[in-house]
Amino acid sequence: MPRQDPRRPRVVVLGLWHLGVVIAACLADAGFPTLALDPDPRVIGDLRAGRPPVSEPGLAELLRDMRERGTLDFATAEEGELAGAEVVWIAFDTPVRDDDSADSEWVLDRAVELLVRAPAGALVVVSSQLPVGSVSAMAERLARAGRDDLRFSCVPENLRLGDALRTFRDPERFVVGSPEGEARAALETLLAPFGAPLEWMAIESAEMTKHALNAFLATSVAFINEIATICEAVGADAAEVSRGLMSEQRIGPRAYLRPGDAFAGGTLARDISFLAAIARENGLRAPLVEGVTSSNELHRGWSLQALLRLLAAPERRQQPHPLAGRRVALWGLTYKPGTDTLRRSSALELARSLVRAGAEIRAHDPTIKELPPPDAAIIELAGDPLGALRDADALVLCTPWPEYRTIEAGEVRAAMAEALVVDPGGHLLSTLGHDPHVRYARVGVLPR
Repeated sequence: MPRQDPRRPRVVVLGLWHLGVVIAACLADAGFPTLALDPDPRVIGDLRAGRPPVSEPGLAELLRDMRERGTLDFATAEEGELAGAEVVWIAFDTPVRDDDSADSEWVLDRAVELLVRAPAGALVVVSSQLPVGSVSAMAERLARAGRDDLRFSCVPENLRLGDALRTFRDPERFVVGSPEGEARAALETLLAPFGAPLEWMAIESAEMTKHALNAFLATSVAFINEIATICEAVGADAAEVSRGLMSEQRIGPRAYLRPGDAFAGGTLARDISFLAAIARENGLRAPLVEGVTSSNELHRGWSLQALLRLLAAPERRQQPHPLAGRRVALWGLTYKPGTDTLRRSSALELARSLVRAGAEIRAHDPTIKELPPPDAAIIELAGDPLGALRDADALVLCTPWPEYRTIEAGEVRAAMAEALVVDPGGHLLSTLGHDPHVRYARVGVLPR
């Protein structure tokens, strides 16, 4: 266990993927002696060698500094000792299946296996992405195992890929589910260093708040993309419509109302799936929640449809593969900027669809140096953005890395066979979208 700070309780963090590693690093940085455990020896070996499991700006450096300071250590679940832990923080990333359903049982099983070793009276803080009722289910399983001497609370995760350290250390607020009494006092001590207001509520309310928040954001994304599709048909500019909406005080400038890509499977899709399943289990209808998934799936093919409309010559559109032989460049492959995560990447989904249509794919991403099979066999990786554009018939911006905005329109035109740019979110509008020699498409506006 790391060195004890008499002003801070000892913390054990269970689960060391994105969520757990960030929580452990930030708690150690706040002065809490933190032991971070994971069942996978490879994850622990990498962390001890200074390699976090996912790319996150500043994370590797913070982990190194905390280990050198002596407030953070890593161990496998078998090696780690929970004795003396006053707080046990459950931070397993919940596995998500291909249909966006979450394997919550995996998390509950791992948590219960480890919590039976926790000292009596320890405070259990659950941040893993689990359906409402999971904290209660965890407590009931442990009680059946003879461990009814633990206290439980829920602090739903609030991280954002690529900006996780800031969102944990400087949050707008913490939603905290906890019964009144000693547990709340312990949580106040635990969260005080981060200086954020605490929104106290029942545990089930905190669990439900996370579902509702992500479902609201997902609904906003699906809504504005449906509006954008209608804008394309009638000649309106969806970005201008979005600006008009966000100037309304009841909506606001930070609303998720910017036209762009469909949301990828993951956090938003998982909570939509949770809510739909909970409604079904309780004999309820939730047509709005279920409709979000349908709308998002329909929009997921926007870039491919834009290429079909803008790249396929009229005489080829009735052929089985109107994109056959076309060369398409992709800028960005990761789930989002600031990470090296390829899982559920919409760029890879697009590339596979284009290859099935007979197109040739060359791609660039600043964090991806090689692709796993089978994608390595169908996507050629370029060493730089302009290399990906060589003789391309079209460019699709898939991940809006900031460096792509530094490339001038003249360089793009010179590299490509045809200067057609498909940019769903309009991230290159200022550099490429206003060039009269570039055919530029974004969600909500298609070139004539």
